[in-house]
Amino acid sequence: VQLQASGGGLLQAGDSLRLSCAASGVTFSDYAMGWFRQAPGKEREFVSSISRSAEKKFYADSVKGRTTISRDNAKNTLYLQANSLKPEDTAVYYCAAHFSVNPQYPGPPRWNAYDYWGQGTQVTVSS
Repeated sequence: VQLQASGGGLLQAGDSLRLSCAASGVTFSDYAMGWFRQAPGKEREFVSSISRSAEKKFYADSVKGRTTISRDNAKNTLYLQANSLKPEDTAVYYCAAHFSVNPQYPGPPRWNAYDYWGQGTQVTVSS
């Protein structure tokens, strides 16, 4: 199983970015998917999750209104569109897969509930 995250980079406050996470070796549509992030010296924190069907989505308060999670099951790919970026968004962003029998369950906000993880992509936002 491989989750390959991409799309990070060096940005300025107010910029937008789109992260992608390509999955292979797994039946992508069997998994709720999530995005987490970890800043230096801090614990890994939940950003957003999406159900298998893509109908249910869940966002952390810190990104709500600025971020949209989506997925394309035909392409085995997860996305995170983030707008109005802030310096506090600086972190390594990880995608993760959570096996779920419920196609409407958006995935838990706990990092230890996920079965597979990508390698992370660095997002740095300067002020």
